[in-house]
Amino acid sequence: MPKLSRPRKGSLQFYPRKRAAKLVHSINFSPIKSSSDSIPLGFLTYKVGMATVLAQDTTEKSLTLNKRIAVPVTILEAPPMKIFSVRFYKHSKPIKDFIVSNDKELKRKTNVSKTVSKLDKVPEDYDDIRIIAYSLPNQTSVKKTPDLIELAVSGDDKDAKLEFIKSHIGKELPLSDFLKSIDPEVNLLDVRGITKGKGFSGPVKRFGITLRFHKSEKGVRKVGSIAPWHPARVTFRTPMPGQLGMFSRISYNHKLINSSNISESDINPSHGFKNYGKIKTSYLLIKGSVPGPAKRAVVITPPIRPTKFRSKRRLEFVQLITK
Repeated sequence: MPKLSRPRKGSLQFYPRKRAAKLVHSINFSPIKSSSDSIPLGFLTYKVGMATVLAQDTTEKSLTLNKRIAVPVTILEAPPMKIFSVRFYKHSKPIKDFIVSNDKELKRKTNVSKTVSKLDKVPEDYDDIRIIAYSLPNQTSVKKTPDLIELAVSGDDKDAKLEFIKSHIGKELPLSDFLKSIDPEVNLLDVRGITKGKGFSGPVKRFGITLRFHKSEKGVRKVGSIAPWHPARVTFRTPMPGQLGMFSRISYNHKLINSSNISESDINPSHGFKNYGKIKTSYLLIKGSVPGPAKRAVVITPPIRPTKFRSKRRLEFVQLITK
């Protein structure tokens, strides 16, 4: 029997429990706000793994005030990005798309036109501008094929957004540009990723149901009854076998502990990171764990709903401890 404190497992918030359609998480930018003007509101990174950081706790009224504490962190490598195309929207629908790049790296991912647009015939009546950006993983040890993602640009002035995009066509978008959209007083990030895939699983592992009595009929690792006679159907609320993992998930309010470039601060162990290799570009250290295995693309954005508790936390980076 279930308990009053936990009547069931398997939150219905995440239905349907099926495999993600793609390995790069899509983003709804409407609730994301930024204090900076004309800054991309997202950035593609690659998960390196987890480590431990020694940090100085400077949070007011903290029990560990001015003491060094061990903090679990996830390391994300963030190679620069480039603009592939510029998309114009009217009433939340795309009305015009200009391809502004035909780099040879893109041939691994999509069909690339021989000619590129110069944004000379911009639509007169539009509501918003977004960019289709692609990562440069060939600068890392992950892979060579770039990943594409649609990114919004912060700000309310359409002309300022357009000027920012025009000035960055053909140029690299570094991690430092995105970090300008993060409020230094809050210093939080939202992380979007695809979880590890675990394949076809039964209801015990998938929903956490209790094993039945060992002499039960027709199996122990299953529910006692899947549905009544009437209505004569099985509802989606019944724990059933199916796909586990490879789901798209959002993890909110990760504290940014440190960010740097490997040329300025080398954190690579001599043998490289397990299942990843060595970091070659910019990187982030964020508090806590992140969905997905090593080398998987992870999208970071400014926080949608920063909490007071995590916003007030102050941790100063001292040292990274790796195995």
